[in-house]
Amino acid sequence: MKPYEQSAVPGDGILVIEDDRRVSESLARGLTEYGFNVRTAASLKDALSEMAAAIPGLVILDLGLTDGDGLTFLQTIRQSGSNLPVIVLTARDSIEDRVKGLDGGADDYMVKPFSFPELLARVHARLRNVRRTATPEILRIADLEIDRLNRRVRRAGAGIELTSREFDILAFLAQSAGNPVARDMLTREVWNLNSRVTLMDNVIDVHLSRLREKIDHGHERKLIRTIRGVGFMLEGGET
Repeated sequence: MKPYEQSAVPGDGILVIEDDRRVSESLARGLTEYGFNVRTAASLKDALSEMAAAIPGLVILDLGLTDGDGLTFLQTIRQSGSNLPVIVLTARDSIEDRVKGLDGGADDYMVKPFSFPELLARVHARLRNVRRTATPEILRIADLEIDRLNRRVRRAGAGIELTSREFDILAFLAQSAGNPVARDMLTREVWNLNSRVTLMDNVIDVHLSRLREKIDHGHERKLIRTIRGVGFMLEGGET
């Protein structure tokens, strides 16, 4: 098995490598409902093809596949130097198997039958870890500076006072600067809620209105945009 060519930064979406079609379809349907882009592969051969086409942000990996052992595939990923988060989801439930999986490079190990809410929580946790590792402590977008470590914000050199929630929203938008961020994502990543209710739309809109007033008021260039039917975006690029 040849190592795939790793990109510098893991991409978006989740790759589910599972040969049980019922389980694979159930996972894809559930994760899609929570806003994830999901691809599936029923074999190691298909998985390699999918990863060669586009590196996912996270892999959910079964070990007992029809054309080989998922553990070998996992070791191939790690030998390539990739830190791509991998959650093993398997029927192998012995302590020895768990140790082999984790020692082989798995970031997490779950045994079938499994709870989807628990799997979803673990997916969120792994992706949060990736963002913390990949995102620099100080983010600069145009003349806006966000100090994530000290939780301070400046624009054009002037300090801006934000509430804790406003700072979390701004920092999350900044991580995806230049790309739309859906309300579902804000609900999940900023409010730590697994599902969005209509009431949250109003809460998010109020917070974004206040944040926009603090960030953009008095500046010719407006950085926070509302993307109709999608969500919000922090403009990227230079001043």
